[in-house]
Amino acid sequence: MYKKHIPLRKCIGCGEMKPKSKLIRIVKSLEENNQQYIYIDLTGKRNGRGAYICKNLSCLNLCRKTKRLERAFSTKIDETVYKCLEEELVKSD
Repeated sequence: MYKKHIPLRKCIGCGEMKPKSKLIRIVKSLEENNQQYIYIDLTGKRNGRGAYICKNLSCLNLCRKTKRLERAFSTKIDETVYKCLEEELVKSD
């Protein structure tokens, strides 16, 4: 039988490789006037630079503490992005 390929991505919080469908994608994209925007991409299809994080609060807290999201995007991350991520994680549980 044919075994379907499952794409794996690395969580920036814990560093584990997991199936793409089990992670949340965060996207940095340039919009009009060359302003940078950070989005939570639940569909996984938005244009831009993406980073993935597990669907648990411990990975988010580790990511916030060590500023891994800021390093992944090479920009300052606003606290509202972390709050939106936290709400999304609570909602998915």
